[in-house]
Amino acid sequence: MTGMSAGGTDFLRRWGLRQEGPPMRGRVAVVLPVVRTSDGTRAALKMQHVDEETVGEPVALRIWAGDGAVRLIDADAATGTLLLERLDEGRPLACVPDVLEATGIIAGLLARLTCRPAPGGMRRLGEIAARMLDEVPEAVDLLADEGDRRLLRSCASAVREVAGEPGDRLLHWDLHFDNVLAAGREPWLVIDPKPLAGDPGFELMPALWNRLGEGLLPRRFDVLTGSLGLDRERARAWTLGRVLQNCLWAVGQGERSLPAEMREIAGALGVKGPR
Repeated sequence: MTGMSAGGTDFLRRWGLRQEGPPMRGRVAVVLPVVRTSDGTRAALKMQHVDEETVGEPVALRIWAGDGAVRLIDADAATGTLLLERLDEGRPLACVPDVLEATGIIAGLLARLTCRPAPGGMRRLGEIAARMLDEVPEAVDLLADEGDRRLLRSCASAVREVAGEPGDRLLHWDLHFDNVLAAGREPWLVIDPKPLAGDPGFELMPALWNRLGEGLLPRRFDVLTGSLGLDRERARAWTLGRVLQNCLWAVGQGERSLPAEMREIAGALGVKGPR
């Protein structure tokens, strides 16, 4: 992050900005609150490493053009630095106390975002699904519990049923309650996409995993699928694909049992785990 901070000084000069507050540090990015000196426009300067997940962010934001998402003002493709519309970072959707109400807001935003086809060159769900399915046999062998092995096989089986039609919509991939902020021109706007091309059913998992302890998973799933007009069984299969993705990551990091959160979400969708 030190290098990106130094780079931030360069972008303050290049884009004619003045910093007006302390940096906000996320897991993979640093965001500076700034003002454009030419006209007083308040904005946010986001600095992050470029990787396969972040490289498509400015592309997606240009396509959405502020419709349900934060507006992109400028971008530097080489460094991944973005100049964004300023939102209210102190009021994420996570502050809405009713989790069903918050889920409905996310569902409405997802319906707007996923109505657009993804552009060429975007990472694709079909390729991600194929890689996951290739990894399943080795991961199953590494798990200590037969119930975990059964759960992983069940998730893989669900993905195989839909993998032949992975979809072509522009997906956010990481739309949870902290990636929606209050705004001035709309009540809520989406930030931080890690975009890919695929089926909107692959978008639902973050709104189930985030605030998991508040329960109501089947009702939240119904709110999401109903608002997006998705086939419930197909959306269930792709959500189990997200469970599979997270489980494979855990096993790849050396875990020999599946995360309890993934067991809970899979169970809410009818997949049995360890007894």
